[in-house]
Amino acid sequence: MYKKMVLEDLLSSLDGWNAVEGRDAIYKKFTFADFETAFAAMTKIALKAEEMNHHPEWFNVYNQLEVTLATHDANGVTSYDLELARFIDEVAK
Repeated sequence: MYKKMVLEDLLSSLDGWNAVEGRDAIYKKFTFADFETAFAAMTKIALKAEEMNHHPEWFNVYNQLEVTLATHDANGVTSYDLELARFIDEVAK
């Protein structure tokens, strides 16, 4: 089960993630070498998201991936968002 978090506390423990204006959510844009690399990262993220039953909002064009995280049933950010954001950062390295 997730734990509700304060947005500022969540952001202070992550690198490069930002608050989404008007929402209790976090956002980050990633740039990969090419589409194949971006798609491989998305596949890894999708498998982790499915395992967690916690799915990101995302948008992909070629080598760009934009990710927004929030726990919808909590109406804000939670420990699930922290866990998934850290995983995404590792995949994107």
